[in-house]
Amino acid sequence: MKQILLVLMETYRRQVKSWSFILLVISPFIFIFISFGFGYLSSTLGGDSSDQIAIVSTNKGLAKQLRYDKDEMTLKYHSQKSAQQALKKEKIKGYLVAEQKNSQLVAKYVGKTRLSTTQKTQFQQVLQANQQSLNVQKAQLTQAQLKALAVQPVLEQQVSKKGASDETIKTISFMITIFLMYFILITYTTTVAQDIASEKGTKIMEMIFSSMPAKKYFYGKILGTFGVIATHLLIYLIGGGAVYLILPKLELSKEIFAEYNTTIGKVAGNLLSINLIYILLGVVIFTILAALCGALVVRPEDTSKAVQPVIYIVLVGFIGSLVFGENANNLIVKIASYVPFISSFFMPMRLIYSEVSPVQVGLSLLLLIGATFGLAMYVGRMYAGLILQTDDLGIINSFKRASKIR
Repeated sequence: MKQILLVLMETYRRQVKSWSFILLVISPFIFIFISFGFGYLSSTLGGDSSDQIAIVSTNKGLAKQLRYDKDEMTLKYHSQKSAQQALKKEKIKGYLVAEQKNSQLVAKYVGKTRLSTTQKTQFQQVLQANQQSLNVQKAQLTQAQLKALAVQPVLEQQVSKKGASDETIKTISFMITIFLMYFILITYTTTVAQDIASEKGTKIMEMIFSSMPAKKYFYGKILGTFGVIATHLLIYLIGGGAVYLILPKLELSKEIFAEYNTTIGKVAGNLLSINLIYILLGVVIFTILAALCGALVVRPEDTSKAVQPVIYIVLVGFIGSLVFGENANNLIVKIASYVPFISSFFMPMRLIYSEVSPVQVGLSLLLLIGATFGLAMYVGRMYAGLILQTDDLGIINSFKRASKIR
């Protein structure tokens, strides 16, 4: 056990200290902060007065209501003439003049470009509400008549399926899960295969195997890689939690988080579930298979060819889950959710989109864990034959010879 721990710690230390691991971990956070940084600069530098609309009205109350957005609207100009001059000098992009003529509100917009649909709708709503107040005053209606006019129709709806927001939450959760799986698998399977291939046939491996069983060395490397992957996911969890706590307090993202707080919380709940176990186990079993492929080549430069079967299986799970998408009750999806390797893609999809019993989840996990341990023990038994073999026999023949040596 001590020998396994030594290999584990050395593998873990070497990979965690590598620049590739550091860049891999921090790249998503760099992307997030750069995106928010550009958004902040855009809102700060782009929000100058030349992009504003001047509201001109002798009715100060109406003018304040029409200025529904303080960044896009300004009350700086008090006459139509001053607004015209500002438009000519390109200090504003347009102006809206609102005035009352014979108990009727009349508004006219003049500008370099048309009003957006949102702006036009907002202005119409404000003008309509004020016009209605003028109409009521002119008609001199009693309180009973006003109450009668204020009665609004009621529209109710009852749906048997869950709302669109729930479907959106499921889709976001599903996409994050499978893309995270794909991203980590492609990265670690290639890295592990190259690492194993670089050790093959070296004198140092002969010395190591003379002092400890090859399978213990292999188990130590796999457990060390498992620790690296767990650390990677843990950093994402801690970093994601920090982002979730910090961004709602920033002025730039406060409104977005206030509006989508429920959605973000539900997506996080879907991710922080048993799906994490599937991601972790999926990466481990693919890593073991990648280690086997890396040990079959003689030259490190042939690693990319040897690891292709692993990449193909990853693509089957990734593309298959994308193709079936929300159709989690499909028979193929149900069967695939119990098949080791690709179950790491399909079972999380079923857990997100449909109801899966604990027995089904338990059986799927049991098969995945059993396959992971079985593959690790199988590769461990013939690891010495794989690593110490230097003859270029081809992948198939190398595998056959290693199976006989054990």
